[in-house]
Amino acid sequence: MNGRPGPTTRRNSHGTSTRSDRLRRQRDPLRHVPDGGGRFAEAGAPADLARLWFATLLRDGFALAAAGDAAPFGEIGAEVLTGLLDSSGVPDPEGTARRLATSVAELPLHPDVTDGIRALRAAGNRLVTLTNGSAQVAQKLFDAAGIRDEFEALLSVEDAPAWKPHPSSYRYAAQRCGTREEDMLLVAVHPWDIHGAARAGLRTAWVNRIGGAYPSYLARPELTVASLTHLATELAAG
Repeated sequence: MNGRPGPTTRRNSHGTSTRSDRLRRQRDPLRHVPDGGGRFAEAGAPADLARLWFATLLRDGFALAAAGDAAPFGEIGAEVLTGLLDSSGVPDPEGTARRLATSVAELPLHPDVTDGIRALRAAGNRLVTLTNGSAQVAQKLFDAAGIRDEFEALLSVEDAPAWKPHPSSYRYAAQRCGTREEDMLLVAVHPWDIHGAARAGLRTAWVNRIGGAYPSYLARPELTVASLTHLATELAAG
């Protein structure tokens, strides 16, 4: 789920900065989640339902943001998932939705994340997450990976005026970091996140782990890398 956060940083004295939001591809979102569909199959639901769930969750969250409203990621996700499970004939859809949401939130980090985060931090970057989901999910993931202390703060749009990619979410992060938007670099796997950040005035880097094509109708990233470790190398090279 998009609640799976990645790092954000402000520029250091060498002019580099970073942010990553680590989840899904624009047309096949669960491909960025290790075995996301497998958890659904184990629960007796169609594996492809995972992709439909996440796409519907984002659609409704974005619709609220466009209208100037907001609701918690978990609240929307639970209601959407319960309805989809019920329509698919899965027994106890409400209970199954709760169990699946917890299970998906506990999926492991991608293999490049731990080393990439440590390399970015060692280069002097301030790392901060900004997620559409819960900061507690980020806390749990990073604690388990032993990298929580690499982050200055774990931010969530639950404390911002609207979800990403609304400009107010990125401004909120800049304000919390005490810096200007143009002095931040957002690093994400979602092209819509790249677009929103670019329009809000941030620099951007796209983590393209699966070799996907970037949509021509969205603002293009300043950098494109295959992993967070590649990003650290790219930034170090200047």
